[in-house]
Amino acid sequence: VQLVESGGGLVQPGGSLRLSCAASGNFFKLNVMGWYRQAPGKERELVAEIRSEGDTNYADSVKGRFTISGDSARNTVYLQMSSLQPEDTAVYYCNAYEARSTTWGWTNVEHWGQGTRVTVSS
Repeated sequence: VQLVESGGGLVQPGGSLRLSCAASGNFFKLNVMGWYRQAPGKERELVAEIRSEGDTNYADSVKGRFTISGDSARNTVYLQMSSLQPEDTAVYYCNAYEARSTTWGWTNVEHWGQGTRVTVSS
């Protein structure tokens, strides 16, 4: 599975950005797709995730400002970010869990994108 992010950039405080992540490759199903971020000097943290059934989960810090959505036909996940603040500045990584069949049954295999930088500054 290859994950390719796009949509990062520089935005002023209060502005909006939309990130996209497209998954490609030979796989059966992606159970979960999501976004993580890592700010300088901090650990990588979950921003939002969406399951194949449509359930979503958000970090408290982004609830009400960010919206995650998915296009299952295109194996693409989006992150609409609004009311951006300087503390949202980070490298944003796409993440996916692939359902893979093995001799011993189904397992989840984790994949990461290369990251896209979001800078919120005036």
